[in-house]
Amino acid sequence: MTETLDWLLDGDPAVRWQVERDLAGKSADEWEETRRRIADEGWGRSLLEKQDPEGTWGGGLYSPKWISTTYTLLLLRRFGLDPSNSKAIRGAQILLDRAHWVEGGVSYWSTHKFAERCVNGMVLSLVSWFEVGDERADDVASLLLDVQFGDGGWNCEDYRGATHSSFHTTISVLEGLLEWKRRNRTSDADSAIDRGHEFLLAHRLYRSHRTGEVVSERFTRPSFPPRWHYDILRGLDHFRDAKATPDPRCADAVEVLAGQSREGKWPVGPRYSGKVFFKMEDGRSPGRWNTLRASRVLEWWEAA
Repeated sequence: MTETLDWLLDGDPAVRWQVERDLAGKSADEWEETRRRIADEGWGRSLLEKQDPEGTWGGGLYSPKWISTTYTLLLLRRFGLDPSNSKAIRGAQILLDRAHWVEGGVSYWSTHKFAERCVNGMVLSLVSWFEVGDERADDVASLLLDVQFGDGGWNCEDYRGATHSSFHTTISVLEGLLEWKRRNRTSDADSAIDRGHEFLLAHRLYRSHRTGEVVSERFTRPSFPPRWHYDILRGLDHFRDAKATPDPRCADAVEVLAGQSREGKWPVGPRYSGKVFFKMEDGRSPGRWNTLRASRVLEWWEAA
């Protein structure tokens, strides 16, 4: 692990501070100092410099993928950019101000008379992480709490009659509700989050609850950034982040994840097609992002 740890610590500040906090046992003073460098160095600075004069990224709110305001801010949130960063706050505020408001939630398409659950989960995570301070965030949270399915999850296709939850939608909503809960120091989302966790656990994080078959092989091949997609590493890292007690039903997914390690490092994984401002990692080499996330998931699992 020492060689891998040194390699991780040699990465961009966005990775390094999380390694220092989650794997290296550094003090809060040390990793917070590294974290502050995200806005001034490397990938974080590069993304912040891409902001349009009007406060958006890529000239759009949700598209073009993956350089729009939504997806750029999602990446900056995963970097751990300081929630008080003024550029990020401005962009997140615009996601509320320029949205079409339907059902109490946001839509970025004038033809949509519904608020897509996955998009609202993403936006909730952003306006909760960054210090926007807009009461409409509570409206988004209330919508998501109201439309949770009986099986515990959520589905963007509910307006078309879907009755079974989607992995993709559920993980975005769970991440959003978790950030909202933290920002507001409220327990209002606890029951919904627990039920969402139960949905994932009932499926062993990637299998059909009816047949036991793998829902999608893509779920077993983690990517960073995940964009709107679900995979087992995103799911497991959410459980860890939520400080959930490791459940035996995660064991299958953990075994799959652990089996992808090569000398303590994980591959970059496949990328989703679309526009990017720059590539963070060479696809032919091990990936620091997946190695960081997988390593801390395994530590969380083994600690129990």
